[in-house]
Amino acid sequence: MDRKIIYLINPISGTKKKAHVKALISRKTKEAGIDFEMLSTKADGDYDFLRRRVKDEHISDVVICGGDGTVNAVVKALRGVRVRVGILPMGSGNGLAFAARIPKQTGRALDVIFKGMAYGTDAFYINDDFSCMLCGIGFDALVAHEFARKKKRGLQTYIKVSTIHFFKAKPYPFEIKLNDGVLKTEAFFISVANSNQFGNHFTIAPKASLNDGLLDIVIVKKMNKLLLPFSVLHQLSGINALQSASAYAKNKNILYLQTDRFSIRNPENAPLHIDGDPKETSAEFDIRVIKNCFQLLRPGNGVDS
Repeated sequence: MDRKIIYLINPISGTKKKAHVKALISRKTKEAGIDFEMLSTKADGDYDFLRRRVKDEHISDVVICGGDGTVNAVVKALRGVRVRVGILPMGSGNGLAFAARIPKQTGRALDVIFKGMAYGTDAFYINDDFSCMLCGIGFDALVAHEFARKKKRGLQTYIKVSTIHFFKAKPYPFEIKLNDGVLKTEAFFISVANSNQFGNHFTIAPKASLNDGLLDIVIVKKMNKLLLPFSVLHQLSGINALQSASAYAKNKNILYLQTDRFSIRNPENAPLHIDGDPKETSAEFDIRVIKNCFQLLRPGNGVDS
């Protein structure tokens, strides 16, 4: 099968120098004998034009050179279009790429584009908003909103913003409706994950899979704030087992469970982020998985790390 790739390069994501990246992409793709074109990503996140181009020009692959927010916007626009999606991780967190075991080094990531296989990958809706990877309500979304306002990006900036806001963090009231019951709780944040990552290899939902038809829910409950970092580290380490809603009262700090659909009442309008980008919040969220939403180029056998 003849291949034709569109590379979408985000000129401001992450910290890499894009001139070097463009030269590397051009050289390696020519060496692979593949037809290609480079386009800049769009600040307004509107990629609907790609649908027509993919169909009319028989584009085989769209490769996003950027972060999770750009990946989310492109995949949303291409949903239902027969095309493979690739990622060259160049964002601040790169959660989806790392969950799929795509290397951060551009040259090695290009090898995945050229030699990897495409595997069905889930996504989900939170109300009418689309997510490839993860959304958060509460403290982590507050950090995402503040981080988005910073001129300097990267892990150090994210840690600095998180530390500052940690001392201001407060729990929010939530009501979570699941198939096996209703939970009323106060929580610092709720993460809903299709990918196992926050980004930067922080595995907030260690059991999450990109293609199991389920969403992982991590509820970080109200607790003594001195215990909060240790409880979150406990979750990141993968020690916490998956639970059912009925285990809620027995679990002091964090509840970790899986489902394919649920809803959240958010009476105090705790902030929201989707795939690391700040979004307008809502008093109610209906969250549902989209099984095998898109075809993602991945190394190996497509099994999550």
